[in-house]
Amino acid sequence: MELTGARIVWECLLREGVEVVFGYPGGAVIELYDALPDYPIRHVLVRHEQGAAHAADGYARSTGKVGVCLATSGPGATNLVTGIATAYMDSIPIVALTGQVSTAVLGRDAFQETDITGITLPITKHNYLVTDVRDLARVLKEAFYIARTGRPGPVLVDLPRDVLMAKAEFSYPEKVELPGYKPTVRGNMRQIRLAAEVLNSASRPLIIAGGGVNRSGAWDELQQLVEKYGAPVAMTLMGLGAFPQDHPLCLGFIGMHGAASASLAADQADAILAIGMRFSDRVTGKPAAWAPHAKVIHIDIDPAEIGKNIQPAVPIVGDVRVVLEQLLPLVQAREFPEWWSLIREWQEEERERDILNQDVPELVPPYVIHKISELTHGQALMVSDVGQNQMWEAQYYKHRRRRALATSGGLGTMGYAIPAAIGVQIGNPNDLVWVVVGDGGAQMTLNQLGTIVQERLPIKISIINNGYLGMVRQWQEIFFCKRYCATPISSPDFVKVAEAYGIPGLRVTTREGVEEAIRIALAAPGAFLIDFKVKEEENVYPMIPAGQTVREMIRRPLYRQRTLSEEVG
Repeated sequence: MELTGARIVWECLLREGVEVVFGYPGGAVIELYDALPDYPIRHVLVRHEQGAAHAADGYARSTGKVGVCLATSGPGATNLVTGIATAYMDSIPIVALTGQVSTAVLGRDAFQETDITGITLPITKHNYLVTDVRDLARVLKEAFYIARTGRPGPVLVDLPRDVLMAKAEFSYPEKVELPGYKPTVRGNMRQIRLAAEVLNSASRPLIIAGGGVNRSGAWDELQQLVEKYGAPVAMTLMGLGAFPQDHPLCLGFIGMHGAASASLAADQADAILAIGMRFSDRVTGKPAAWAPHAKVIHIDIDPAEIGKNIQPAVPIVGDVRVVLEQLLPLVQAREFPEWWSLIREWQEEERERDILNQDVPELVPPYVIHKISELTHGQALMVSDVGQNQMWEAQYYKHRRRRALATSGGLGTMGYAIPAAIGVQIGNPNDLVWVVVGDGGAQMTLNQLGTIVQERLPIKISIINNGYLGMVRQWQEIFFCKRYCATPISSPDFVKVAEAYGIPGLRVTTREGVEEAIRIALAAPGAFLIDFKVKEEENVYPMIPAGQTVREMIRRPLYRQRTLSEEVG
């Protein structure tokens, strides 16, 4: 069967199970858009190409499938770059399709020509420039295979216009032949036995679940191991959703702004089982002084991560789900009464310092997140942006869902949340999707409200509006003598902006108005926006300064505790 290159693209996507593409049309991809109506693939028109990459990312994070985005050549392709880098840093499987000028004028500065494969070489798992229509089916087969296997990541396929117009016999390959690409799935049994020996002899163990647990789908295996072994478990930011946060063995989020008990546990542990994590600086602070007493067991599918930041005593390369299956029978059922007694002391101090237990009359962001968590029963698919709002969401939303959170971890991309939520909602049409975003990040991608309305997506958006670029302001307060340079930010009337797009909204300025507003949003049949005007100079605590250790942790000051009579009435 002879087909044009454009039709070959859609035929390949169908065979890869693609149901939706997030994109924006242009001249170099017009043949693709001309052929698209003949194929049962949903196209979601974003308002800026960066939003297409973020939406594909959110779709992939929340479903485990490969997300697909599409843009034209030149500025269309370069607008995808931030979203591609976001996916790369967090190991998210997306395939980005970009238009390109015809091969005859490549390298001649033709209109809207950009070397997008050169630009994205450092931020893709692999990329292709297709110059022969006969290679197209093979390349697309390989692109999806590379994106989803091993350590997942983004793959870009650049499509010159003459390749899309040319014709070739279409035959989709049955398998992929990539001799140099053979990800290790099963762990080495000798290393796994060594890991079991370390765990079985430990008296102060800690398990840390990273994003690899979510990517691998190793939730059941992790929970079985934790419950059999009896050790505390913490999660990295990317690991949230890997283990129920209301579980009695869960310490919560670990890292710079994570639970103090989790960071203290890492500092005092004699054994750490690190599962599918990369020991980012936001977790380790000062790597040379992190977990000084612990024998570290590191499980990761990417051998390049082993020893990159922390040198493990026991390295294990493999898919974390498979490795945990191998490890589980070898780990003994244990109890750690003294260890847990110490951890409970740390947790009690955390509760005393928690702003929700202190006499603070203003509307503070942790209260907003706490009420969203309570009223959604921890079952919403959450999408957070970057900055203080992201940390408060990680601290106060008690995720009970798998793949519960989509957020930009490694790259820290402001503006991620609203477009990513589009992908999350489309991938999970029957689930509640809730956005947490600051007033700064919201203004970066507020135009995507148009896509939310056009696609009739019932996304709930909560803006934590403090009038600042909050996390930068916090650093300026603590480390730069409150020199608030370029961090105060003015905002539009978010409620009116939402209403201009056709989305109803409310503004909340007091603690008393929070619960009612959330209930109204939950009852609304479609999208809804709440502008929470919160205390301006509220900080995220605890905080381990960058490059420092848990001993330099900055804790929340203690205010007067609320009494029971004050709480009741």
